[in-house]
Amino acid sequence: MTAKRRLHGALAGALAAAQLACIGLAAPGAAWAQQAGGLAATPQMGWNSWNKFACNIDEKLIRETADAMVKLGLKDVGYQYINIDDCWHGSRDADGNMRPDPQRFPSGMKALADYVHARGLKLGIYSDVGATTCGGRPGSRGHEYQDARSYAAWGIDYVKYDWCDSKGLNAVGAYTTMRDAIKASGRPMLLSICEWGENKPWEWAQDVGQSWRTTGDIYPCWDCEMNHGSWSALGVLRILDKQAGLRKYAGPGHWNDMDMLEVGMGMTEDEDRAHFSLWAMLNSPLILGNDLRSMPAPVQGIIGRREVIAINQDPLGVQALRFYNQGQVELWAKPLAGDEWAVMILNRGEAPLPYRWDWKQHRISDDLSKREVDFNKDTWRWQDAWTGKRGDTDKRLDVTVPAHGVVLLRLKKA
Repeated sequence: MTAKRRLHGALAGALAAAQLACIGLAAPGAAWAQQAGGLAATPQMGWNSWNKFACNIDEKLIRETADAMVKLGLKDVGYQYINIDDCWHGSRDADGNMRPDPQRFPSGMKALADYVHARGLKLGIYSDVGATTCGGRPGSRGHEYQDARSYAAWGIDYVKYDWCDSKGLNAVGAYTTMRDAIKASGRPMLLSICEWGENKPWEWAQDVGQSWRTTGDIYPCWDCEMNHGSWSALGVLRILDKQAGLRKYAGPGHWNDMDMLEVGMGMTEDEDRAHFSLWAMLNSPLILGNDLRSMPAPVQGIIGRREVIAINQDPLGVQALRFYNQGQVELWAKPLAGDEWAVMILNRGEAPLPYRWDWKQHRISDDLSKREVDFNKDTWRWQDAWTGKRGDTDKRLDVTVPAHGVVLLRLKKA
């Protein structure tokens, strides 16, 4: 959703918290994650209606998308949320209760949630801190507890909460109010904070929501800024570059959200693959934005790639760090559970890049996780998460990184 217009369970959570404790990492949001039923022990995965459909949504689209998620096997690889974004709203009744648009959602939200739940999925909904949403529909200001009770009665599982029409509001107060309203409703619902990073939510939201947006909205391009006057939408690299310094705030139950995925929305396959890899490495929620009912096989292959998803969903929950920078070429490393690592080579440039990397000439050290790799002491076997190719660190790595692309490897000690 634009800044002015649009906007695996409790056991996994306990495992992640234990692992964090073992490596000396604090987990300030762990208590809230446990109170919320272990929500977002790993970054949430799902689909959202806005990027492709904006306000052109109805219950038929939501049902068909839920069916497609199951039929295509996306549910089997971890996607679970079907999220309705802005413009589902009708009007409030005489008692102030929010009702869905009777033309677009004639069966009501309870029936729609039942349909989604019957397929083993979860339903998400959208609202806003203001009196109006970014799309001009009724927001939740002054109705937070009332709306949360409605969502609970309908069977909603996820609330994306936006920041439009927020004049005079304090962000911490506004989002804490909705958190408390959700708690009071008696139904665990994931709270996705969408205030575009304007109030540095990474500093205060670990006990408020399960994720928070770190930037304004994403745009389906590699490295661009789409200026709309009072706000701009950002390409993949522009959003990546705004994550500097934020990795220490993320972990199980509380994630830096780099906005919804634009895979299948107009970029090249290499760009889509890199985009998906970056979001996986940085532990951003994986929320699809394309039309699941009609997508080419390559797009399905990207969003369904188990090896890459596993990096995002690793229970250790440590976000990647950039440990080597050569201008157009960057190397990123992500500590994984079980003393494994993921290493990614990013080519920001305009041409394919033949790249050689002598493992023994470099060391990876991460102050946050207190983990280190010295390739002179141990041999590590690697597997390319996209191609399946294998090798080990006794030999120099010799690869070609596509233009606007990545090579993504998973390392395990031999």
